[in-house]
Amino acid sequence: MRRYDVIVVGAGTGNMLLNDELRHFRTAIVEPDRFGGTCLNRGCIPSKMFVVPAEIATSARQGRRLGVRSTVDGVDWPAIRERVFGRIDPLHEAAVKHRESQGIDVFTEPARFVGPGELQVGDERIGADRIVVAAGSRPVIPAITGLAAVPYHTSDTIMRIDRLPKSMVVVGGGFIAAEMGFVFSAFGCDVTVVQRGPRLLMAEDDDVSAAFTRHAAGRHRLMLNSEVTRVDRVAGGVAVTVEDANGTRLVEAEQLLLCVGRTPNTDLLDVRAAGLEIDRHGHLKVDETGATTMPGVWALGDAANHFQLKHLANAEARVVRHNLLHPGTPRRLPVLAAPHAVFSEPQVASIGLTEQAAREQGVEYRVSRRDYAETAYGWALEDTTSFVKILASPAGGRLLGAHLIGPHAALLIQPLIQAMMLGQTAQQLANEVLYIHPALTEVVEQALLAL
Repeated sequence: MRRYDVIVVGAGTGNMLLNDELRHFRTAIVEPDRFGGTCLNRGCIPSKMFVVPAEIATSARQGRRLGVRSTVDGVDWPAIRERVFGRIDPLHEAAVKHRESQGIDVFTEPARFVGPGELQVGDERIGADRIVVAAGSRPVIPAITGLAAVPYHTSDTIMRIDRLPKSMVVVGGGFIAAEMGFVFSAFGCDVTVVQRGPRLLMAEDDDVSAAFTRHAAGRHRLMLNSEVTRVDRVAGGVAVTVEDANGTRLVEAEQLLLCVGRTPNTDLLDVRAAGLEIDRHGHLKVDETGATTMPGVWALGDAANHFQLKHLANAEARVVRHNLLHPGTPRRLPVLAAPHAVFSEPQVASIGLTEQAAREQGVEYRVSRRDYAETAYGWALEDTTSFVKILASPAGGRLLGAHLIGPHAALLIQPLIQAMMLGQTAQQLANEVLYIHPALTEVVEQALLAL
């Protein structure tokens, strides 16, 4: 058995863990797929590179309301796809060579635990006193009758298809469905979204979820409170049987996209063989230092938390790196709430308690909502639907949650994220900070002043 000081399982955020501070360790990294993980190859980065041209196409179609005679003659799907993956795909080989040049052993076959501190990787057994599990997650494939006989896609594959389909059925109503539904409809595809719940983005604040659902209904067909019960192959694509309270309907499309969630890859690693505990969703149980239930093993990212957020995995990696080096003085993850954004149209961004969660938990709160339309830049945008919503404690003004929907929501929320994490109050943000006029940030200022 080959011994190491550190073994990292997963070369997404796990690869970022290995900086110069760890150079004195004899290190191995295991990645049976591609360096960069989900974010680089199948998730955050390529999807946003598709979102940007989708936004341009959408803006062009909306130009007339601002006096601009603009139209969209069509999109060059192969060119869009090549811009994305022509840049991303070469990075894997470059990353492998870079790590090998640093003296790090790279294993490219699947790994599984065979005991505490020991892994079987292909025909080799390797061990270490320190192991970091950063093995990520994969799309959930729902149990739908007929699915095994029908071609379908997930977020892992849909961005690499050879041509733009004329029609698509998207199953799911979360952030991946929201982003991909927007992208393909903006490119001219006839999109139908089938969602089990009454709205899209059900995890968001109710006001945001309802507003986003209204927007989505204006660009493609929504089948809410509905469930796909069967799929069949037909000439030219797939026939999707959808049931709701009114009965059964059949929708045909060229492509079927499944966006019903993701599951951690811990089941592929046989983690129980190493004495590692998992929760009911399959995530490794970790404490605030990133340590698992087995000494010498840490975990981060989708294998360990439920958020599926690259920025949270990055923060976890910084904590775990310190704790690998300084086990006697461990750091803890300084996260009170995990912010997130949905890069659809409109954008959505959120942190902390939603209003419905505050009510359910019996948390006392004040709430303020301000529309983009109440600001000068909102006038420039002719925006009549976007808003900022902030919750704070009645005593002291501590921020409890912030929820935005509209252009640049992922940017506008950042000062509210900073305030929540640094303990600044609504009063401080409203009265002790200057906001540039007539920038869109004034909508945040007005919501704070009202609060």
